Amino acid sequence: MNTTGTGSGASGGLRLSAALGAAALCVLPVTLLAQDAAPPRVSIAAAYSEEIVDEAVFIGRGEAIDKVNIVARVSGFLEESLVNDGSPVEQGDLLFRIEDDSYAATLEARKADLARAEANLELAILELDRKQELMSRGSVPVSERDLARANKLVAEAEVRAAKAAIRQAELDLSYTEVSAPFPGRIGSLDISVGDLVGPGTPPLVTLIRESPIYVTFSLDEKQLTDVIEAFGNNSTAVTRGDVGPDVFVELPNGSTLDETGRVVFIDNRIDPTTGAVALRAQFDNDAGLIVDGAFLNVRIQALEPVVKTLVPLAAVQRDQRGDFVLLVNQNQMVEQRYIETGDQVETAIVVTEGLQPGESVIVEGLQRVRPGVPVDPVLTGTADADAAGE
Repeated sequence: MNTTGTGSGASGGLRLSAALGAAALCVLPVTLLAQDAAPPRVSIAAAYSEEIVDEAVFIGRGEAIDKVNIVARVSGFLEESLVNDGSPVEQGDLLFRIEDDSYAATLEARKADLARAEANLELAILELDRKQELMSRGSVPVSERDLARANKLVAEAEVRAAKAAIRQAELDLSYTEVSAPFPGRIGSLDISVGDLVGPGTPPLVTLIRESPIYVTFSLDEKQLTDVIEAFGNNSTAVTRGDVGPDVFVELPNGSTLDETGRVVFIDNRIDPTTGAVALRAQFDNDAGLIVDGAFLNVRIQALEPVVKTLVPLAAVQRDQRGDFVLLVNQNQMVEQRYIETGDQVETAIVVTEGLQPGESVIVEGLQRVRPGVPVDPVLTGTADADAAGE
């Protein structure tokens, strides 16, 4: 019994030793593999310098240089409408015709009044000459000569009044034809032929000059000072076309207008309610893409480019402290660096502080590394870099 029990214990001990030995053999290769694992491969790009033209972006609004509500200056029935909704017109184009029969008749009556006044004047002159002759002979008293002279003066005044009445009648008759005061495009017609129109009725139509056109925007006090200092010693220099800044607009669909504008006006006071001053830029607007009342992004560019440091946008990360990048230093170790960023330039971003041109930043494989670990960097754009990003 004892012999049998001893044998079972020995067998169990042998089996346990064998199991522990097998486990040790299994753990050993894994440990060796962990110790010999290669650093993670990452894709890097060098920070670089480039000449950048500084620009500032503002919210602007299209504003027609000329915009007018066309109203009838005389009363009458609308006889003819010669334009359609939204029609382009040139200066002097006839738009509407108002019934003119009564105004033509009035003009003829005023011409008759002038003829009557001229006849009375001629008679007054003859009478005065006659009285002068008789008075010189002593046949009539001086009072009659004075009365004849006064009658002549009254007749002359009546002639002038009749001529003035003719001019007024001619104006009234001309107002029955309504023409465009400047080139542009008309809006919606809210009247019909046969409507009674006049100075007291709503406008016949609205006319807007589309080319050239203003874009109005505002700058705060600091921005205005920066612009004036950059382009001249006073606001007048900014509005001079030869030294003023170039102005560009981004249309509502996101495209940039293929025209350059110039600042033509800076207001002489800052609005106390907004702390901003209004500026106007003028554009030729040949294609009519800037519409009166449309909101636009306005960009003002500096005259001279400035050298700035840039990195790919993919390299920049952000946490509670701010923007940062992961660099690969000379020892192939990952280093975290906080930076100050500026404007985005296509797929890159300007770095204003914290990074120098030539320093390598990680752009792919960021999720596999952390500060202080070694890496295997490869230049972005190569086949190895593509593999690092997978």
